[in-house]
Amino acid sequence: MKPDIIQQDFIQLIREHEKIICKICYLYTNNNDDWQDLYQEIVLQAWRGYSNFSGKSKFSTWLYQVALNTAITGFKKELLSKKIIQPWDIMSVQLSEPEQDQHRSEQMQEMYEAIHQLNDIDKAVVSLYLDEASYEEMELVLGISAETLRVRMVRIKNKLKTITKNF
Repeated sequence: MKPDIIQQDFIQLIREHEKIICKICYLYTNNNDDWQDLYQEIVLQAWRGYSNFSGKSKFSTWLYQVALNTAITGFKKELLSKKIIQPWDIMSVQLSEPEQDQHRSEQMQEMYEAIHQLNDIDKAVVSLYLDEASYEEMELVLGISAETLRVRMVRIKNKLKTITKNF
């Protein structure tokens, strides 16, 4: 394939799966500047690894692996000292009544604040769960067995219940 066609294919795939990157950026950063930096770093790492993408798994599964590895490794270490939380809603919710939008936004805010308190791996599990990934897809992305994931999900749900009681 010609380099310009490969680049066009990559850009199209990133556009189609941008929500994955946005969600990971939101879960692993605390402010807009860090969000943008992580987004760019994920896209850069995906581009660097794109030639190795064999198509044995779905592109979305592969992109999750790249995004999570980027967020959890070196980039995340730089962010640990920053404590400012300026959340923004990465999901566009269309509800008919403005007060419902406000209530939904507050619920989303509380949910993401609770998720921010989880460890990196638990955040990744929650992200995949929210995207309705199957346990098989989660196994591929995280390298954790389905049985371990099931146990971890129960523990995560309990942690989130405990955290949200404090709000």
